[in-house]
Amino acid sequence: GDAERPEEAPPPPEKLEDLQAELAGYIGLGAVKREVENLINMVTVHQMRRKNDLPVTDLSLHMVFAGNPGTGKTTIARLMARIYHTLGILSKGQLVEVDRGGLVAGYVGQTALKTGKAIEKALGGVLFIDEAYALNGRSENDFGQEAIDTILKAMEDHRDDLVVIAAGYDGLMEDFIHSNPGLESRFNRFLHFEDYTLEEMTAIFAMQCKRGCYTLETEAEEQVRAFLQEENRDGVSFGNARGVRNLFERILVQQANRLARQETVSREDLMAITASDVAAARNTGA
Repeated sequence: GDAERPEEAPPPPEKLEDLQAELAGYIGLGAVKREVENLINMVTVHQMRRKNDLPVTDLSLHMVFAGNPGTGKTTIARLMARIYHTLGILSKGQLVEVDRGGLVAGYVGQTALKTGKAIEKALGGVLFIDEAYALNGRSENDFGQEAIDTILKAMEDHRDDLVVIAAGYDGLMEDFIHSNPGLESRFNRFLHFEDYTLEEMTAIFAMQCKRGCYTLETEAEEQVRAFLQEENRDGVSFGNARGVRNLFERILVQQANRLARQETVSREDLMAITASDVAAARNTGA
């Protein structure tokens, strides 16, 4: 059965230039891109110094990603894991994503086991903890602290082959890290993820179309822009890039409804998104 199968070999490291090109290709994220570039350069020079027997300071590679949902935190975390793998810092470069539910259990002694399992899966790669501040004790008998302690110990024990990225809303992440001296000493790299602007969201939509081989009629394009502006007015609940993806999917549903009513459907029809598709999606609401 499956049991005897040897562990799959990790994927070979990719070319750093390819990863940098992928990073550059993301829409927006200006400040984050600069930080990641700085980090790549720091690590590269750090390794050159090591090879030349020059003293090096300990590089802290754990990070805090702060920003609203849908601003690209998971995407960049996954890329970071691959970059660290390519730079020779991590042996595998996988990303293991968890939240409070994946780490904390309901009764004594179980949390350390549950958290330990997640850490084991992440060894050689990145443990990405979403909404990390939810680990901060809710009450006297909360096991969140046990999860934090287990993670801090693992960061120490596996300092050569584990990177932890903690993510969540801005202010909450700051408070969380500063509430615990152990966290504070290990997480000193904060990356701030800005909300996407209307221009960026429109560009993300256009990219989705291109990727899926869809063409937007000019009138539909204006409608999409107006739609994004309107949906985004209430801010956070729209969810940035995630909101754009949902909107795209809602429009495709309307396109499918329209095409299903047609007698014949050409290749062009399959690709075209019309203003009426967008209007119909606007009327159905989320």
